[in-house]
Amino acid sequence: MKFISRIALLLLAGWLATPSIASERPNILFVFTDDHAAHAISAYGSKINTTPHMDRIASEGMLFEKCYVSNSICGPSRAVILTGKHSHLNGFFRNGITFNGAQQTFPKLLRKAGYTTAVIGKWHLGSTPTGFDYYDVLKGQGPYYNPPMITADGNGNPVTKPHTGYTTDIITDKTLAWLKNDRDEKKPFMLMYQHKAPHRNWQPGPAHLTTFDDVEIPEPETLWDDYKGRPSAAAEQAMTIARHLSENDLKLNRGPNNLTPEQRKLWEAAYGPKNEAFRKANLQGEELVKWKYQRYIKDYLRCVQSVDDNLGRVLDYLDKSGLAKNTIVIYSSDQGWYLGDHGWYDKRWMYEESLVMPLLIRWPGVVKPGSRNSDIVSNLDFAQTFLDIAGVKSPADMQGTSLVPLFKGHTPKDWRTHFYYHYYEFPGAHSVARHYGVTNGRHKLIHFYQNNEWELFDLKKDPNELQSVYGNSDYKTIQSDLLAELKRLRIHYKVPEEDPVPPKRKRPNQPNRPKKK
Repeated sequence: MKFISRIALLLLAGWLATPSIASERPNILFVFTDDHAAHAISAYGSKINTTPHMDRIASEGMLFEKCYVSNSICGPSRAVILTGKHSHLNGFFRNGITFNGAQQTFPKLLRKAGYTTAVIGKWHLGSTPTGFDYYDVLKGQGPYYNPPMITADGNGNPVTKPHTGYTTDIITDKTLAWLKNDRDEKKPFMLMYQHKAPHRNWQPGPAHLTTFDDVEIPEPETLWDDYKGRPSAAAEQAMTIARHLSENDLKLNRGPNNLTPEQRKLWEAAYGPKNEAFRKANLQGEELVKWKYQRYIKDYLRCVQSVDDNLGRVLDYLDKSGLAKNTIVIYSSDQGWYLGDHGWYDKRWMYEESLVMPLLIRWPGVVKPGSRNSDIVSNLDFAQTFLDIAGVKSPADMQGTSLVPLFKGHTPKDWRTHFYYHYYEFPGAHSVARHYGVTNGRHKLIHFYQNNEWELFDLKKDPNELQSVYGNSDYKTIQSDLLAELKRLRIHYKVPEEDPVPPKRKRPNQPNRPKKK
């Protein structure tokens, strides 16, 4: 009997020692949006909207004030997060190319270490997701209504399925279904819950079609920026609210062409009267720009509101199910965004509004509630952070640094003091010149290398970055130090002197044509 009991105890001890039971490694819920500016989150001090559920993560966890994106554009930012490598190394340096899914990514490493992994929502990398036990992602950019989504069939092959409804709601429904019914409960999970919103062209959901109708949104200080304090790049873009928003962006046409009759009825009831009033007003000049700003910013914020509502649904489920106790919740977006700042929409620049990503994290029992961090962190750090959380050693070729010490309130002595940025997409959408640069959070040096132009900003004296002081003798030492740091970081990150060349798009197979005689 004693012998049998000893065997039973040994078996029980072995069962308890398995990683999924004994270690209680935390679950990771990575909530990711597209083009959500930090200054459109009330926890970050937004003056134009309130986001109670995002704020809840901040109040119950930590808010990062200086989370910088390494390349301020959708696909490249996602590729950096997956790989922990700068764009020139992971191969996805601009939109419109295909992510190499065969390369090392943090989901693959977590899966190998015993996590169950999933991605639901926006993927936007031109490839089929790899490294995930489950994926259900938007096809391409994905529409705001009635999206086709790609998942694996019973044989593991990608299949596209239609859906009816508002995309932000659908992605959340699928996220909750996976959490409740489809994940392997014997393993910790890493779930990437990723929204399309608030990406262009900002189509609000049924619940928020008229939100903000009775509100005048404050204009940003720099809405009327004339770009005179900088070299040519800032003036030569194509992303102004005044000149570059289309009728489609401004909802002056019939709206989305894929709406159901019921959705169409709600849409026209919301926009029809507003558009009629606009046409009767016959606005011109500054008044027309002011109207465009209001239409743009309200639609953008309506999309944000739907994301916040749905985030609340997920947070409530984590609480009710008991998962919240051992689930790290991280909220971020692929980069910053212009909310009329400098007269713009879109991203791409190294200027603060598009350089700063929101980053909020809640980790019960580890992160002090209501804390803030002012260290320089980056999307380059996310992969190694997730691995560190799971107790997985980071590969030597990853280029970031785990944020876990910062989560615990400790900043390592050797933490970065400068940050390297690089944007490649020119020629391309919005005509933003290629540039790279370095910032220490107080001063910023930018090199528009195709134009052979430099900018230097003192962010304390000139937080809106309106007047470059490059070449100013008062900043001679600072400029010299930043130039040296820029050179050092380019060597450290193995940045080649020549930009990578986009691979040629593969043409679809063509039928054989008879040879000419």
